[in-house]
Amino acid sequence: MADNPDRLLDKVYGCLLGGVIGDAMGSPAEGKTYQEIEAKFGRITGFSGVGTDDSALKHILCDAIIRTDGYPTADAWAEEWLRQEDLFLKRNLFWTPVMNAFWKIRGEGIAPREAGNGNMASSSSAMCISPMGIINAGNPRQAALETFDVASLIHHNFCRDAACIMASAIAAALDPAATVATILEAAVAFLPPKSGATMRQYCGLGIELARQTKDYETFRRKYYAEYLLPGIAMADSRETVPVALALFLLADGDPERTIIYGANFGRDADTIASMAGSLAGAYRGASALPAGWMDKVKAAGARDQEELARSLTDITLRRIGTGRR
Repeated sequence: MADNPDRLLDKVYGCLLGGVIGDAMGSPAEGKTYQEIEAKFGRITGFSGVGTDDSALKHILCDAIIRTDGYPTADAWAEEWLRQEDLFLKRNLFWTPVMNAFWKIRGEGIAPREAGNGNMASSSSAMCISPMGIINAGNPRQAALETFDVASLIHHNFCRDAACIMASAIAAALDPAATVATILEAAVAFLPPKSGATMRQYCGLGIELARQTKDYETFRRKYYAEYLLPGIAMADSRETVPVALALFLLADGDPERTIIYGANFGRDADTIASMAGSLAGAYRGASALPAGWMDKVKAAGARDQEELARSLTDITLRRIGTGRR
């Protein structure tokens, strides 16, 4: 990676763009079944806007990474939340577990590492965690270790493991020699067999179903019939993360197909498409995304993803160069 910084930059840029685009494309489908999506939209293939809380929380994490020169902690992320507290106080942007953590650190002075205790299950940690994979490019084990600390700000249950899975997958995808198979293997490889058993099990079921069906529509229909979680749990990482990994597999890592699959899956569609898009973008790079999509992100007034990619790439290369991973 250090030998080809331009390729690393392309992959980091692809990761960031894929996440924002997936978030925006999946947003109109959030909370809907795929049947409702088909009835209302036909097939979603475009997007507008700059994403939702998934992207906002990810950008705050990027700011913490930049402020710490690539060595963020739960404390550093919490400090960035408080620096940008207007996002939490003046906009109805973040969901319950994030707001619970925010008020614990702001109103009660609870230590950031403890703020995730007792918070409800969600995808709030996993959906925004891709920058932790970026700064650990090619080192999925370290990505999992560092993410376990950072994600403790929001979760202390299996959802923290879900964040480790996504960070490890992104780190593996940034390896120049990565394949879809090596990425999926690395995603769960560094979770403890017992402590991480819940997410290992759910991811295994989702990926195996994708391998068996080999077809998006068939996978989606069978997943709805056999594996959906009840009610509000559609935003639970036991559903969103396995689906994101499975759609990445079904699309053979192609960013355009992966994102469209995620948006049209329904349920927590913005989060699924954002996570899957981040992963596919990290694997294939920004150069594999439709040029029109990239232009649309820039025109929408979203945060400058190319500038952010350059900052994160520089940090990643410094980490690699110092050997302090």
